[in-house]
Amino acid sequence: MPILVTGGAGYIGSHVCVELLNAGHEIIVVDNLANSRKETLDRVRELTGKHFSFYMVDILNMRDMERVFNSHNIEAIIHLAGLKAVGESVQPPLLYYQNNVAGTINLCKLMEYYGVNNLVFSSSATVYGMPEQLPLTELSPLNATNPYGRTKLIIEEMLRDFSYSNKNLSISLLRYFNPIGAHESGRIGEDPQGIPNNLLPYISQVAIGKLPELHVFGGDYNTSDGTGVRDYIHVVDLALGHVKALEYGSVSSGLEAFNLGTGNGYSVLEIVRVFEKVSGKPIPYRIIARRDGDVAVCYADASKARKVLGWQAERNLEEMCLDAWKWQINNGVAVESLTGQITKI
Repeated sequence: MPILVTGGAGYIGSHVCVELLNAGHEIIVVDNLANSRKETLDRVRELTGKHFSFYMVDILNMRDMERVFNSHNIEAIIHLAGLKAVGESVQPPLLYYQNNVAGTINLCKLMEYYGVNNLVFSSSATVYGMPEQLPLTELSPLNATNPYGRTKLIIEEMLRDFSYSNKNLSISLLRYFNPIGAHESGRIGEDPQGIPNNLLPYISQVAIGKLPELHVFGGDYNTSDGTGVRDYIHVVDLALGHVKALEYGSVSSGLEAFNLGTGNGYSVLEIVRVFEKVSGKPIPYRIIARRDGDVAVCYADASKARKVLGWQAERNLEEMCLDAWKWQINNGVAVESLTGQITKI
């Protein structure tokens, strides 16, 4: 089954590509490489020993996307392309709406025209906003608190209407919690450009010496240590959830939302302590002001995914941190020691 993976060169996308290829699927990848690297796809080929087509295409460009669809008999789509930083989205919100919402509209038009009925959409736990009760289930109220989350919520509602209009469609909304870690080989992982927006690459870059200290956004939340609590999930477990959702969509119709998380919440400082343990490196940190749009505590009830998709997260927090560290040291940076010498870590 030829599967189009949008955003397939990114952090989550590259891991999804590996698991799809390992499961025997044919993939076609499109990515504009705005926050990813073509080299990552070379590593996907290396890890799987399989070839696939790649197009450096922005999903906002309908003409280029039509060429992709005309060149392949696409039967399903895993849609991961989009901007994804909560904090950043507060500054240029229109850019987020343009990329995330308009890009998905383009994709839906192409699905309709080319008769593609199976869509797996990369949503987010941010659609829940400030939780009224925990753990969060798929029936919890939706009320995103930042532009990034609102783009995901708008897209979910749009896809719900899209599914009502065509009873042949099967759409899975995968509400990610907090993906961390990397492929166990250390060959692919989270490789942000500039200062990381996500916790684990930030911690990793502090550990390796690329950044001087971790900035912790908020130390006065109503949690055990005052820092925000999140449900962290290994990116490989998350990728396997996409494979399960794709297979589910091939034998079902309608729209379903699924939480992909572990059901466990960990604070920022708990993550720091576990990372220090597995890496053997101290992680200096400084608590700064809360970040606009962040919530205090968020973790999942992922029982629906277990019952319907036959999926559940398997990897624990130490494995998540260890794989993230393995990725970082295998893709280290030159740092200047106190003696002024340049060292490859």
